[in-house]
Amino acid sequence: MARTLRLTLVRSIIGLSPQQEGTVRALGLRRIRQVVEHEDTPTIRGMIRAVTFCLKVDESEASAPRTADAR
Repeated sequence: MARTLRLTLVRSIIGLSPQQEGTVRALGLRRIRQVVEHEDTPTIRGMIRAVTFCLKVDESEASAPRTADAR
């Protein structure tokens, strides 16, 4: 299974350089405490490294997609 990264924006993007702000937005994050998941790839790791002070990163193994019937 592929590893996934769960990213949470923990700091406002106000005051960041335009390049850093663009990186956060390219990761799919728009507001504080928003959470997105990405595959663990070198490209995503590089983007995270550019804005580590704004993010909380949790690593996990990818699991089967959840369905409404699964409990």
